[in-house]
Amino acid sequence: MSESHSLAAHYHQALRDDAVLEQIKRHYPDGATPFQLAPLDQLHIGGLKASMRLFERLDPVDQPRVLDIGAGLGGLVRLGASLGFTMTGLDITHRFNALNQRIGKLAASSVDYAVITGDARRLPLSHDSFDAVIFQHSLMNMPALAPVLEEAHRVLRPGGRLVLHELTRGNRRVALQYPVPWAASAEHTHLLTLDALLTRLRTCGFMELEVKNVSDEARAWRARQSDKEQVTAAPVLSPQWVFGERFAAMGKNLLTNLTNRAIEVVEIEGRC
Repeated sequence: MSESHSLAAHYHQALRDDAVLEQIKRHYPDGATPFQLAPLDQLHIGGLKASMRLFERLDPVDQPRVLDIGAGLGGLVRLGASLGFTMTGLDITHRFNALNQRIGKLAASSVDYAVITGDARRLPLSHDSFDAVIFQHSLMNMPALAPVLEEAHRVLRPGGRLVLHELTRGNRRVALQYPVPWAASAEHTHLLTLDALLTRLRTCGFMELEVKNVSDEARAWRARQSDKEQVTAAPVLSPQWVFGERFAAMGKNLLTNLTNRAIEVVEIEGRC
């Protein structure tokens, strides 16, 4: 099985597309707000608040055209569109993209955005066609990082912005606990240390890199989420609609990895 098909199988095996849509329609007949959709379409650490911080680094007037690489179910692109950005979401899995578009039609506020199925190593996009590129919890699934970053640089206009909200390898003496949301085993984990990631970014032409380590905040967020997940009543939407019963172990291991500092969470901003 190819790397991309194996990765898609990890994300797809418990996904119930039609059931997800029916759940949204049943509980939010007037349309679901970004806050209500967040447990489903903001699957990264930090949820909706973390996504908002990324857009606070950008301006819809100065950087209107934004590409989200690894868009998943589209939470980031819908949020960006609602804030006035011209959003394009790219994901390698067509099934995610199709569901992304269908969820968008059930949102409380109708927003326009583009969705593309494509490989981040070979973007089907023109040179200098974006003002900003965002990666949010995408790089850890990408084994060939150099071509991905080179392509991101290519599609950015001169002076364009790169914004990352990503995981890095922390204490290498501590083994990662699996499964986690992005991987059932080490096979799909491609975490770099922060220093190695910054070196790759600079080698691919990104400058003026600014780093903010948000691991403490991320750890506190995950602990709060774990407490919420212990309640008896099932929430309307949750990561289980994507990951199924596996998410109980995934969530527990994620908090363990954050607590042990086996992983760190960073925000990085740079320019072409």
